[in-house]
Amino acid sequence: MPGERERRFMQHAIALSRKGMDNGDGGPFGAIVVRGDEIVGEGWNQVLTSTDPTAHAEVVAIREACKRLGTFQLHDCEIYTSCEPCPMCLGAIYWARPQRVYYANTKEDAAAIDFDDSFIYREIEKDHTDKKIPLIALPDPEALNVFRRWKEKGDKKLY
Repeated sequence: MPGERERRFMQHAIALSRKGMDNGDGGPFGAIVVRGDEIVGEGWNQVLTSTDPTAHAEVVAIREACKRLGTFQLHDCEIYTSCEPCPMCLGAIYWARPQRVYYANTKEDAAAIDFDDSFIYREIEKDHTDKKIPLIALPDPEALNVFRRWKEKGDKKLY
């Protein structure tokens, strides 16, 4: 059951969502990455100011935390976000591998203010050629050769 510590961190994430919205940086979303009792990364939606569609709060916070900690894995961290993560952010969260994620607003709450990601979830399930943005296979032997070389590479670092 979340306690005072979790509520305090969530309030920080919510304050970032307000800050970004009030500054006109992007939508009303904020997130922090916490290790122990320390905030090691924070972010708010910066899609508009950075002209980067991937500059969502969680992604920004993950990037900052990883840079600060010098790692691409946040296995000893938690993420607090003002809203349930969208599909892109959820993917980034899984790649970063934190212990857990706390969120305030739901994806249904986000849809009610015109941030509806349900179409992305539906698109993921469709055949590639039936997607609104079709995914078209263009096989190339050199691409497979690069993969073979990666598989044989002795000094690779898996993630």
